[in-house]
Amino acid sequence: MSLHKIVIPTNFAVGDVNSYLLKGDMLTLIDAGPKTPEAWEALKFGLKQANVRPEDIEQVVLTHHHPDHAGWVDGFERAKLYGHPYNDLWLRRDQAFFDYHDTFYLERLQEEGVPEELFFWIKKMKRPLSLMGSRPLDMSINEGDSLPGHPDWEVMETLGHAQSHVSFWNKETNEMIGGDHVISHVSSNPLIEPPLDPSEGRPKSLLQYNASLGRLLKMPVEVVYSGHGDEVRNVHELITGRLERQHQRAMKVLEMIGYNEKTVYQLAQELFPHAYEKELGLTLSETIGQIDYLLEDGLITEQMDEQGVFHFRQA
Repeated sequence: MSLHKIVIPTNFAVGDVNSYLLKGDMLTLIDAGPKTPEAWEALKFGLKQANVRPEDIEQVVLTHHHPDHAGWVDGFERAKLYGHPYNDLWLRRDQAFFDYHDTFYLERLQEEGVPEELFFWIKKMKRPLSLMGSRPLDMSINEGDSLPGHPDWEVMETLGHAQSHVSFWNKETNEMIGGDHVISHVSSNPLIEPPLDPSEGRPKSLLQYNASLGRLLKMPVEVVYSGHGDEVRNVHELITGRLERQHQRAMKVLEMIGYNEKTVYQLAQELFPHAYEKELGLTLSETIGQIDYLLEDGLITEQMDEQGVFHFRQA
């Protein structure tokens, strides 16, 4: 097997993260853990078990830009860095991006009806940036590209959990390296992130995620090597169950809305009475996902008031 899994500790709730060493015409590391000393030791140890030193790695490829996956891109100076073009926004982190980022989230909080005293969350939306690498991509990879040095592995854009998310598909072996797209023990959060192109408006992350999952149902995927936990072998069964549960969650939100007008913030408080204060970003992302789902199916209507806040009610 040319694929070697390296388990790396993180200080995130999701637990350990997996990197994969891919041997072929190029020696490739897929994902690089968070930028902590413990993660670097685990990464070096995992490479050593495969008789590889950090300086031997020829390319690092990212499934997405989140800090538990994109931390130690700085540790492989001889390697080229590849990923979806969106990674670059976060890896460069220049002032223009931060201004754009903060404006995007301020607009979201306002239209969701979040009280002003909670706007300090905009700073928190930047995630633990200290755990993220800071070198730009050498080259971007896109849907349909072959992974350099690994012609059997094709790049597949699987947006939803992140606006930078790609997976790698091997149609010879029916294997996929899937990042956080499909995880065995937990359903990925479709997070609200600023779009790559500001003119496109807010990405509908949950709808993107469901569409990306739906693509896998049409493919003969036998195993997904996941970004967290064990590989997934009952891929179609797992995805079908998750999409069904997603539908049930949306129906529960539809009931909550009833014929009263409700804002995203009011719904988030109702859906996550204990978590919304501690995890405002995540709970709002989840709530907006349900709203997008219901709007898409024509089950609710939206109206904006004079303050620019959206109100939703049953159609």
